[in-house]
Amino acid sequence: MPESSSQTSGSATSAITLLALASFAAQAMVRVTDSLLPQIAADLNVSVGATSIVVTAYLLAHGSVQLVIGPIGDRFGKYLCVSIAAAGSTAMVVACGLAPSLPVLVAARLACGLATGWIIPFALAFVGDVIPYERRQQVIGRFLSGQILGQLFGQAAGGVLGDYFGWRNVFFILAALLAAATLGLFYELWRNPITHANATPQHRGRGFIADYSAVLRSPWARAVIAIAFIEAAAMFGAFTYVGADLHLRFGVGFTLVGLFVGAFAIGGLIYSLSVRALVSRFGQTGLAAGGGALLALAYLTLAFEPHYWMAPAAILTIGLGFYMLHNTLQTNATQMTPQARGTAVAIFSASLYLGQTAGVAAGGVIFDRFTAVPVFLIAAAVLLALALWFARQLKRRRSQTM
Repeated sequence: MPESSSQTSGSATSAITLLALASFAAQAMVRVTDSLLPQIAADLNVSVGATSIVVTAYLLAHGSVQLVIGPIGDRFGKYLCVSIAAAGSTAMVVACGLAPSLPVLVAARLACGLATGWIIPFALAFVGDVIPYERRQQVIGRFLSGQILGQLFGQAAGGVLGDYFGWRNVFFILAALLAAATLGLFYELWRNPITHANATPQHRGRGFIADYSAVLRSPWARAVIAIAFIEAAAMFGAFTYVGADLHLRFGVGFTLVGLFVGAFAIGGLIYSLSVRALVSRFGQTGLAAGGGALLALAYLTLAFEPHYWMAPAAILTIGLGFYMLHNTLQTNATQMTPQARGTAVAIFSASLYLGQTAGVAAGGVIFDRFTAVPVFLIAAAVLLALALWFARQLKRRRSQTM
């Protein structure tokens, strides 16, 4: 990764690499319990339906905490906040593995969500602090590989590792990863001056109201936050039901469905590995518009595919298109309010979780009444229109600064 050209000396590469490791573990925590629910239910002698609260409690805590943490990172330093959050997450993940009952497990997962919710937003904001804007999208694109791999690992760990070692040991393995990340982060905080970027007296002097006002007064910031909400609602309001559609429409088994859906992460990794060339070739405007076009094409394919074997290519295309659009959106989120960057990125991240929640709920109603086809068609239309509008705004802002 490029070194920072800021006045703060130190290595941006090592600092961001450790943030990527922490983000890997944090993202793995999001999905790890999905396939562990039957094991947890059997061990704790409760129903699978009752056990599902461990998923919703985590997501609720993870998303909602991001609405209030931003000014804390701006005031005390984003790298320090990530380090402390990783330490707290480690303890709470161990508590998950030791939980003797469902209420204790729910409380521990809730605490996990409250802690891990700090990691990715502040990691992105830190990248915004230390990497110049003209190189930032490439760095964030590569940083995304940690999150994508974490998502893959979380889903696999819940299934494969759960089968071999039991659900409690899955949490202990994740705790070990978080502990390693925590030790590295605190060591980096001690030795690397760049980790103290923007933890300055003027940042400490501001309050919550001032930071939130700085973000919400900006028309561009409000637009980016709204785009993030709509993008997440349309994208995940449809993608959540891809597996169910394949099973119900084509009779695809759950193992094969899991492998098919995993192609999404492969598409994301393709983007992460080729981000430098893509940014150089298409720029932000081209990536946003092209990502929307790929998403629309892929969802149209899923809506009208005559054979299930077309699904993996469409799902891979969804992963590539999504990260082309989303990474461009993320990069702009890190710059929309530089004087309150931590607050801005935290609000942006919270809008993604809120949008995802709203989209999945709305998609479920449509899916139950009309099948997945209209869900996919709506996603195709909304994501294409949103991407083209966003690309047009980027082009307009670029022309105004030239």
